[in-house]
Amino acid sequence: MLRSMLERHPRPDWVRRINAMGDSVGGAENLITIDAGELIDLARSSTGLEDFGDFDGDWRGRLEALVRDMNGHADLSTIGRLMSRQEILRCLRTRLFMTRRLAEEPGILDEEVGAPIIVSGQARSGTTILFELLALDPNARSIAGYESAYPVPETEDRDALLAMTECEQELWCDLQPEYASIHEHRSDLPVECITPTMASFGSMMWFVTNSPQEWAPDFVGTMQFHKVFLQLLQYGKPRAHWVLKTPTHLPVLDLVFTTYPEAWIVLTHRDPMKTIPSGLSTLSMVRWQRANHVDLESIAQSGTGMYDLMVDIKRRRDEGSLPDRFVDLHFLDLMRDPPAAIREAYATMALSFDESYGERIQNYIANKPRGKFGTHRYDVADWGFSTDEIRERTRSYVDAYGVMLEEDS
Repeated sequence: MLRSMLERHPRPDWVRRINAMGDSVGGAENLITIDAGELIDLARSSTGLEDFGDFDGDWRGRLEALVRDMNGHADLSTIGRLMSRQEILRCLRTRLFMTRRLAEEPGILDEEVGAPIIVSGQARSGTTILFELLALDPNARSIAGYESAYPVPETEDRDALLAMTECEQELWCDLQPEYASIHEHRSDLPVECITPTMASFGSMMWFVTNSPQEWAPDFVGTMQFHKVFLQLLQYGKPRAHWVLKTPTHLPVLDLVFTTYPEAWIVLTHRDPMKTIPSGLSTLSMVRWQRANHVDLESIAQSGTGMYDLMVDIKRRRDEGSLPDRFVDLHFLDLMRDPPAAIREAYATMALSFDESYGERIQNYIANKPRGKFGTHRYDVADWGFSTDEIRERTRSYVDAYGVMLEEDS
């Protein structure tokens, strides 16, 4: 029997008390409603706009399935329902503003997205720090948290936009302070692709924050939305290569290359003994921020599935059924000498790497040392695994990519 989330991560008093407001009236759903039709009407009345766009398929069907799951299966707490309601309403408003902007400037959809660099790999393998370092390149472009939420802002006041997005960025660490040791959220930091695509209502972000049963991700619709989002942000701006990130692109690489034929996929690699318990811990904590209970047994069952996929990707690369547009970057190499590791990756992608960029990397690392917000503690035993079991299940992945084991480094 796995220890419950309450045993692992007791809630701060203020969170416990707000959640109790729902309990006091017979359930959080009686206090904070989540209704697709009501939120659609509210988005329209609050903006004065009507058209949500049709550039990504059946967005409404995905929204309605998501809401049914939130009401029927997710067991959302009072705070969880408040956060989810705000996100859905903000996403609906985003769609309205995006659709109006596309009607005003139809040339947006003619924008070419060139050769984006997409950081991917198993969760907790260094994807986030690499993503942030790649975004420091003066010739690069990423999606900041505030841009993700407001791609067509109602104000040009950047400080106001940063403040408005705190509820979808910094609040996560307020809800569970230990989360800061896992992932730093700031409105000005780049965010991974599942965040700006939330307004498609097919994004994997909804899977991460909930425990869906009826709703399922729509990778095609989400990727259609993703491209339009990038086209909109780059329209009329100086040309720069996009730096993007998400591990959830891995199951649909063919779709990624169909959408962005010149994309580079930078795969990060790390010892599974580190990534598996860290990843499970992260997912469970994100869900704990919103739910009254978290099914840890179900989360644990997903522990090693990504590694079989990574082996299959290597097989397809070797046989040539995937484009030769991959760079492999190992976590330990990145930690030992970040500028050197990125310089080598740039050489593979035929990109220039100058000393000023190297200095930016060094300065960023100096101001964001590992453990700045505490230590994320995790162990495979916390999830019912043994060391031998993890080693056996992931041996093919370690061998395929020559992954360095951290206990031996």
